[in-house]
Amino acid sequence: MEILKSLLAQNPRDSFARYGLAMEHVINGDLEEAVTEFGILLEYNPDYAAAYFHGGQALEKLGRIEDAREMYRKGIETTSRTGDDHTKSFNRSRRISPLVSNHAPACRTH
Repeated sequence: MEILKSLLAQNPRDSFARYGLAMEHVINGDLEEAVTEFGILLEYNPDYAAAYFHGGQALEKLGRIEDAREMYRKGIETTSRTGDDHTKSFNRSRRISPLVSNHAPACRTH
């Protein structure tokens, strides 16, 4: 984690390092910090599709369902707009679809 922080001190816009730091926070259970880092990443690089997915998952785990829903919606819009084939499945994910549907149950957690 210290290496990632050092890289970000040199270049705060380094998407790879920012994503790595956010994921380290997820792994360590620091979900609020993870959400903050995903948010910063998306400010610098709004097309970083994986940040929407993992940021949404972190928000779900925090019980912030409406925020997760919005994060997922933005991710779907991004992958649709960019034609990102690797993460296009974001649109079809069964795990996400109940949250982005207007008629979905309020919460679906694991």
